Amino acid sequence: MATITFKPKQVTKKITSHLQDRARDVIMNRFGLTVDGERKTLEEIGKKYNITRERVRQIEDAAMTLIKKSPLYKEEQAVFEELKQLIHSLGAIVSESDLLSHISKDKNIQNHIHFYLELSDYFKRHREDDHFKTRWSVDDEIADKVHDSLKKLYMALKDEDLILETEMIKKFFDQMKDVAEKYKNEEIARRWLSMSKTVSKNPLGEWGKTSSPNIHTRGVKDYAFLVMRRHGSPMHFKEVADAISKTFGRKTHYATCHNELIRDSRFVLVGRGLYALAEWGYKTGIAREVIADILRREGPMSKDEVVDKVMKERYFKKNTILVNLANTKYFKKNKNGLYDLA
Repeated sequence: MATITFKPKQVTKKITSHLQDRARDVIMNRFGLTVDGERKTLEEIGKKYNITRERVRQIEDAAMTLIKKSPLYKEEQAVFEELKQLIHSLGAIVSESDLLSHISKDKNIQNHIHFYLELSDYFKRHREDDHFKTRWSVDDEIADKVHDSLKKLYMALKDEDLILETEMIKKFFDQMKDVAEKYKNEEIARRWLSMSKTVSKNPLGEWGKTSSPNIHTRGVKDYAFLVMRRHGSPMHFKEVADAISKTFGRKTHYATCHNELIRDSRFVLVGRGLYALAEWGYKTGIAREVIADILRREGPMSKDEVVDKVMKERYFKKNTILVNLANTKYFKKNKNGLYDLA
């Protein structure tokens, strides 16, 4: 189903028909309204007419003013009103790329729509900056609230945070005060979130800070972290490599995967070839060191308690733990029959 009811090429032809040839040619080339759909630079057009970049800019500005004063333009106001209502339905502020791709996948049609956005006073362009992508709005109050809420959302995130999309949307609306009910839906929230350059989602659809390696994945180690986190328990490095290949469609060699896990502090070797995430509380070290660390931290314990605690931190065989615990050079039983440090 078509998003717009008008035919952009016909509208453009009509509202530019009164321009002189050169002025019309400048507009058509600047906005990519030609058959090839290529937007030309001021310099490229200047070379064609043997004039300066600044002169091309002046011709462009004058032509835009002439179009806006033309009765032909006024006759087509329903087109601009329709675009305005469309942007309202998308959340009153939307990234340029989202808006254009929503209307059409055809680059040529997108160029015509971009031309109308630049032409009409209905639409306000917000340039790309450190926080946001290029975007268009039709309501200053909503635009300010969205900008403010996205910045607050970013400030509230920790570097390592990974948040499911439904939870991220809830957190976003928690920051948005007094927004009209018609804007409180997930589709609009996703569109607003996608305007941000500081907050984004990883290939598994989890949200966080764009700068985080958990979001902006840069190689095997980051993909390994994501698949292990989703798996939720220790994995053999071969399992990790297979999961990366299956989940992300990236052929991963076992040796490469193993090397990355060894070098990255986010992963802990907990058994023969078996790795866990450090954030799960697993520790490095031989069995004796793990037992000693637990007793030092938690105090005297029964044999079963020691085994249980060690198993939560490392994947040792029960017998390995018991043999180490029986070493009287390092461990002793107190008068209550509980194990403690020697």
